[in-house]
Amino acid sequence: MCSEISEPPGWDARHLRLAIDAAGVALWSWNVDTDKLTMDGRGYDLWGVARTEFVCFEDLSAHIHPADRDRVRAAFAATRAIFGSYEIDFRIMVGEEVRWISARGQGDDAGIVQGTMFGIFLDVTGRKHAEEANELLAGEMSHRVKNLLAIASGLTMITSRSTTTAADLARDLTGRLAALGRAHDLVRPTQGGGEKAALLGDLLSVLLAPYDDMGDFQGRIRVSVPRISVGEKSGTTLALVVHELATNSLKYGALSVPTGTLDVSCTAPGDEVVLLWTERGGPHVEAPAAAAGFGSKLVIRSMSGLGGSNNSDWSTAGVVITLRMNMDRLGK
Repeated sequence: MCSEISEPPGWDARHLRLAIDAAGVALWSWNVDTDKLTMDGRGYDLWGVARTEFVCFEDLSAHIHPADRDRVRAAFAATRAIFGSYEIDFRIMVGEEVRWISARGQGDDAGIVQGTMFGIFLDVTGRKHAEEANELLAGEMSHRVKNLLAIASGLTMITSRSTTTAADLARDLTGRLAALGRAHDLVRPTQGGGEKAALLGDLLSVLLAPYDDMGDFQGRIRVSVPRISVGEKSGTTLALVVHELATNSLKYGALSVPTGTLDVSCTAPGDEVVLLWTERGGPHVEAPAAAAGFGSKLVIRSMSGLGGSNNSDWSTAGVVITLRMNMDRLGK
């Protein structure tokens, strides 16, 4: 047996308003003949427009993000021909703030009353930011998986140069992969934790240990930094950067050949920490001609998060990368 859907017993306009406010819904109506838009108070606040008697679609269009404006105009013009419900997500500008709005309603003139259509606006900024974060995380994880496969191949190659038997190769390669696992744990974000993640020198040594030869050429990677504390959050960020630079060196730079060396040194003038990454004895390198890839963007974004910057000197002797970080930011 089926029953008709109706309002809960005892509901009136006040109860409905309380439910709408609790859901964060903004109500709107649009007269398709006069182009007049009417919204409730939440709608005006959401769009950041003055509560005037007459608001037309163009008034709201001025607040739509330029990249979405034409798409939204075309979508709203087509709503009357859409059968069933519709939903349009787009960005608006409220001062310097960017908000995501979802406009929802019924197409095909369903529910239209005297030329007036009805619908709702929802602030979906939080959901969109979460989706963007998930997409970024997925891209970052894909990039790191590819890097790990390249690293495993590179580690096998450099280990084979310093061993003569299968047993030695298995022992040394296993040790390197175990060290790579410890380094990967430093890269993996964690919840909670203490105030200090590590000393800078310890952090760099653990991250770079898998890439150092264990045979005759042991010591090709040298780390010389003063005693500087690195906070847990900053330690994760810096680990991502070092992991990216080491991977690139193993693929294309000094660590890709038996004679290459890597020196990581550091100075701390004033409130700034300057980390110098110097590669020597590797193949000839040139500045990338193409636009920055995901790895380069990752380094730039990470250094910005540490209140600093990065710069690369593509000299014929080998690349020299300068990482600048804010001392206070690094300790958090």
